Amino acid sequence: MKKIIPLIIFSIFISKKSISQEENKEKPIEISGSVDTYWKYDFQNKPNINTYFTEDNNSVSIGMVDLALKKKIKKASFVGELSFGPRGQYRSIINGDGQSGDDKNSFHIQNLYIGYDLTDKLNLTAGFMGTFVGFEVISPTYNFHYSTSYLFGAGPFQDAGLKATYNFSDKIALMIGIFNDWNVYQDMNGVSHVGSQLAYTPNDKGSFYLNFLTGSSVGGKANYSSGTLLDLVANYDFTSKFFLGLNATQYKKKDDGGYTGIALYPRFHFSEHFGIGLREEFFQTHKEVDNNVPSANILATTLTAEYNYHGFKFIPEVRIDKSNREKFIKNDLSPTKSAGQFLLACVYSF
Repeated sequence: MKKIIPLIIFSIFISKKSISQEENKEKPIEISGSVDTYWKYDFQNKPNINTYFTEDNNSVSIGMVDLALKKKIKKASFVGELSFGPRGQYRSIINGDGQSGDDKNSFHIQNLYIGYDLTDKLNLTAGFMGTFVGFEVISPTYNFHYSTSYLFGAGPFQDAGLKATYNFSDKIALMIGIFNDWNVYQDMNGVSHVGSQLAYTPNDKGSFYLNFLTGSSVGGKANYSSGTLLDLVANYDFTSKFFLGLNATQYKKKDDGGYTGIALYPRFHFSEHFGIGLREEFFQTHKEVDNNVPSANILATTLTAEYNYHGFKFIPEVRIDKSNREKFIKNDLSPTKSAGQFLLACVYSF
């Protein structure tokens, strides 16, 4: 009996030590990413609808290889994400001179930032981040539609800056940050923008985001923005099969011009692997008096089907855009107010 008691105590000690080591054991680095490719045919056999990532007409074209690394060690975390290919290199943000064929580098930084939890409720994040504005993102993994909206193309893609996020509860959070000009990871003219996001997540079915971004560009490499942007994003699963998304944005330039737009994203999932979605978007550019640019609007209707299976997505899509001005061209190069296209895309995420 005297020998058994010390043995039991020793066993308990070893067990506790083992549990403690297991709790302190670092989680391995997370690796994720995607690859994508597409074929698009414009009904006029011309590259008409220029809304990023699907410009090539009647060509089997590539999107990008996207690789992301993520890790969190107690209170600190980082995300590093690179893309290789035209979707990221030429058509996301400035790369060299931002032109196709620019060989200054063969990759693009999608995300590169570090975070730290000051408390259980307050987080600080610094670096180059995918923008908090808008419904759609650069990576095709997180978009249902393969072609992108006018709102996506008009707004910022990425923000370099420092932001603080405070979680008032599990339902309400507020982010406030200072940022460079739109879409640049370095700005020699200094920090020029202030932004915020109020997030409300009432339950596991819906989420709502009110976004604000304002500032003034002072020359520089991008010189994209001098004005104020207000943006609303909403997502809600009405049933296990029916989803509805909303994006409404108004951007007013400091002098004149800007844009206003709204897009609805109804989606119905027939099964775990197959769904159909519609994007109905109205986009209007504001009149620019100084540059003598008139106001114009576009109504874009995109019908997309998606078959997904263990990371693989096959996407057929039909899109019709109509404008109040002759913004498109026919096969004979004469101007027209409408354009249409059909595409097939494949995306694999891991």
